[in-house]
Amino acid sequence: MRTDQTRPSPPEPIDIRETGAPIDGEPQFSDQRLFFQLHVFADCLNPKLIIETLAKGRLNAVLYDDLNHPRGVGVLFVAENPTELMTESRALLLKTRETPNLLYRPEMTMIGRTYSSGREPNLEEWLINRPRQNVLNADFPWAIWYPLRRKPEFYRLEQRERGRILGEHAMLGRSYAASGYASDIRLACFGLDTNDNEFVIGLVGPELYPLSRLIQDMRQTEQTTKYIESLGPFFVGKVRQQFVRCL
Repeated sequence: MRTDQTRPSPPEPIDIRETGAPIDGEPQFSDQRLFFQLHVFADCLNPKLIIETLAKGRLNAVLYDDLNHPRGVGVLFVAENPTELMTESRALLLKTRETPNLLYRPEMTMIGRTYSSGREPNLEEWLINRPRQNVLNADFPWAIWYPLRRKPEFYRLEQRERGRILGEHAMLGRSYAASGYASDIRLACFGLDTNDNEFVIGLVGPELYPLSRLIQDMRQTEQTTKYIESLGPFFVGKVRQQFVRCL
């Protein structure tokens, strides 16, 4: 007969909050994060209905013209609540059925959530304010969005080694940001992406060339050359209109 002494101990509770760097010895925790979702359409001869729908919506949103598809557009939604994201996306897709010949491209849909690494000095700024301000910055009309997946070998590395590899990548991004060339939006999409991608990256800036050059320079880092399984597809857009509810 099993006694109390032989019963297994209950598992420790799992803490899934976002964590930042300690302030005065006290750790930062947050249950807030932003979700971003990009929808892409082809053969948009007249975006009037999309603009009207986004103008009536409740979420921060961006309408892009698609560089690689002259009659294409992209719509980016931003929300803290994924249910609101789903509601607004479905309302848009239902409305777009009224537009003749407009073609939805589900293979280009991207979704991700902001996340922390545990080293952020200001957690709310990293999770909420900075990503939202970057995509809604009127001085950053150009954007490149793409998903990626790492090779399994990366996750078998020791944490210190992973940090070193990611640090090289991050320093490059910070250098471009400090020079005013590009700002990034880094999103996790584990279990959210239909193609099993792990991250979605958004690069925004005043000109297109520096965004392309940053991606070129990142191809030479150890993370990309050794540990990236797949990149893309890439969406390249220029802002047609922004719909700002809050910053």
